[in-house]
Amino acid sequence: MVTSNPFSAIFGRSPFQPLLEHIVKVDDCAEQLLPFFETTLAGDWTQAGIHRENITRLEHEADDLKTELRLNLPNTMFLPVSRSDLLDLISAQDKIANKARDISGIMMGRKMQVPDALAPSMRDYLRTSVACVNQAREALEELKGLLESGFGRAVSDVIDNLVRELHHLEHQVDSQQVAVRRRLFELEATLPPVDVMFLYRVIDGIADLSDRAERVGDRLQVMTAK
Repeated sequence: MVTSNPFSAIFGRSPFQPLLEHIVKVDDCAEQLLPFFETTLAGDWTQAGIHRENITRLEHEADDLKTELRLNLPNTMFLPVSRSDLLDLISAQDKIANKARDISGIMMGRKMQVPDALAPSMRDYLRTSVACVNQAREALEELKGLLESGFGRAVSDVIDNLVRELHHLEHQVDSQQVAVRRRLFELEATLPPVDVMFLYRVIDGIADLSDRAERVGDRLQVMTAK
């Protein structure tokens, strides 16, 4: 296929395809939190354990991809973005999978069941946070298209729009976090204090998940602005 992209000759050796493969793995890892959470609500710890194993496996696979990319990224290559930006991006992506693993680890380790009165808002909160990761993946897919089109202005605009939507979702997560924490505060007197402490850790972890997805979007904006 003939293309006007000046980087097409070296695209086969470019790190952008591995970066995309990595964010797909990271996104799959975060997505597993949704069925994992549902099985914890149902008290089905056997099935929750299966989802937890999937999360751990996907996190390890993402980690392997990260290591492979770092080891094989040349010190000198005529790319439209800097090597340090690429390394920052892979690190930001990897932290999303790490956080998904941590959230499931806390809940699985304690066999934590979210109180019924808190469950609906927690479910929506988690879904929005995972949607942030989905949006980061979509933005990176568009970046690959941006490179293939030679940094066309229209595609740059698409990236900006996707990242703006990511920021909107992250702000929604922030608002949901406030509401969930407020509701948990109202329930504290009816719950064991240790359970309350770990519930707050999970709530904060879900917020961290969206924060890390937002950082991926920020890195993509920086890369396409240069």
